[in-house]
Parts: sequence; structure tokens; C-alpha cells
Amino acid sequence: MQDQNDNLDIISESEHFAIWRSEEEDGSLYHIELGGITLHLMADEWEEFLTLINDVA
Repeated sequence: MQDQNDNLDIISESEHFAIWRSEEEDGSLYHIELGGITLHLMADEWEEFLTLINDVA
């Protein structure tokens, strides 16, 4: 049986936040943990999210 963490790639984490990527059948899925909320984004949504964040940074 494959360990669930085998397909997990931690991109960045801090004391209160974390971003990681998992490989799914349909491609990469990005997870953004913001306290009690976690966003789950497909690769195209992730790219759009990065563009949005870069526009305000």
C-alpha cells in the first residue's frame, strides 16, 4: 500500500500557513492552508491565483 505522503510536495510553510502540492490522477492539486480554511486548486486555478497575488504585491 502506497503511503499517502508519497505524492505530497510541501512548497512553503510558516507558523500559521502552508502551501503544498499533491499529484492526483488528473494532475497536480495545490492546497493553501490559511488557519482553519484550506483552498484546493487545480493547476490552472493555481496559475490564475499566482497572477492575482502578483498583481497586489
